[in-house]
Amino acid sequence: MEPTTAGLLGIAAMLALFATRMPVAYAMAVTGFVGFSLLTSWQAGMGMLSRTIYDAFASYELSTIPLFILMGQLAFHSGISRRLYDTADHFLGHVRGGLAMATAAACTAFGAVCGSSPATAATMSLVSIPQMKRYGYADSLAAGSVASGGGLGMIMPPSVVLIVYGVLTEQSIGRLFVAGIVPALLLTVLFIAAIGAFCAVEPQAGPASPAKPWGERLRSLLGLADTLAVFLLVIGGIFLGFFTPTEAASIGVLAILALSLLKRQISWSGFTASLTETLRTSCMVLFLVAGALVFGKFLAVTRIPFTTAAWVAGMELPGIAVMAMILAVYFLGGCVMDALALIMLTIPVFYPVVQNLGYDPVWFGIVIVLVTQIGVITPPVGINVYVVYGMTRKIAPDISLESIFKGAVPFLLAILAGLGLFFLFPEIILWLPGLMY
Repeated sequence: MEPTTAGLLGIAAMLALFATRMPVAYAMAVTGFVGFSLLTSWQAGMGMLSRTIYDAFASYELSTIPLFILMGQLAFHSGISRRLYDTADHFLGHVRGGLAMATAAACTAFGAVCGSSPATAATMSLVSIPQMKRYGYADSLAAGSVASGGGLGMIMPPSVVLIVYGVLTEQSIGRLFVAGIVPALLLTVLFIAAIGAFCAVEPQAGPASPAKPWGERLRSLLGLADTLAVFLLVIGGIFLGFFTPTEAASIGVLAILALSLLKRQISWSGFTASLTETLRTSCMVLFLVAGALVFGKFLAVTRIPFTTAAWVAGMELPGIAVMAMILAVYFLGGCVMDALALIMLTIPVFYPVVQNLGYDPVWFGIVIVLVTQIGVITPPVGINVYVVYGMTRKIAPDISLESIFKGAVPFLLAILAGLGLFFLFPEIILWLPGLMY
């Protein structure tokens, strides 16, 4: 069989396996192994499968993932997320929609020690939604701000998605981390502006809470000390070249654990829960990476990525038109697939195209993370929406799934505005890594 035809049949078979609800990692691995073996030999396929899975789990670069996940879990169980929200509430709670604005700001700060979008959404659901409900916030604004704000954890370093992108494209993880800072802060500002505009149209959706005295506001800044210290230690150490991202992750875990123990803010049950959740999440991510790498080997044999790149180059379309088509695929794919799985599945196909067009790989990495961030708040998958819905079953059972999706619409518009800015002014993404590196 002609390799390209085999590749297209393999992609169709993989999508059929997705429809059977087979886990994405297994579907990619099975399709990749069978397709590779049919095009080469079963002996070569077995060798490729065993070697690729071993390389994924033994990868020094990917060992960063469980460490950053553990750092986020320890931060949650030691109460850092609650202190971040309280600080933001002290400064923003007295304006209309202020508690939702505080949620967006706290999500960005927690993303700096977590690196996971669903984890950020789950954590901030427990912290912020009861408070917003107490002050009479509309269900859509309360839950929508948490689901959307959780997506900021995908782009704010340390980001698990950026780590995987860096490994797959052989880009500097440190450079990607630096590139994510300014876009994450800009998106936070756009989210706050979207909340302000929403509350200007519907004032009853986000009533203001009592203003806090300036003395209390300044004292609340102490709640940022732990997060700021760990963030500067981890990201600053990478900036200055003191240690690699993997070393930075291990130092961050040690710093969070030491602070939690010194202040007696974490219990034994919280510590064991952190380890259990880290193990579960890390295995899921690493299996996804391994499955994507196996499928990528199959695609390489079929020559589809290179054929696609040559086909696009032969179309003689403007580069921006081709990039718009690629981003449309990520947008639609993000609506039906997990962002991490989507990026791992498509990078082998689209990355050669982007290189041929001359776009900066770091800029492209940040942009596709931003586009797939849309998918975590849009149906039918909308993983952050379902995470928030599941977390609210006990604390606010009257919040419906439809209201969360509705509440995410203003933030979707804010993300699209940010995407337009990054297209028009790529220096927003590239300025800081250019300065640091």
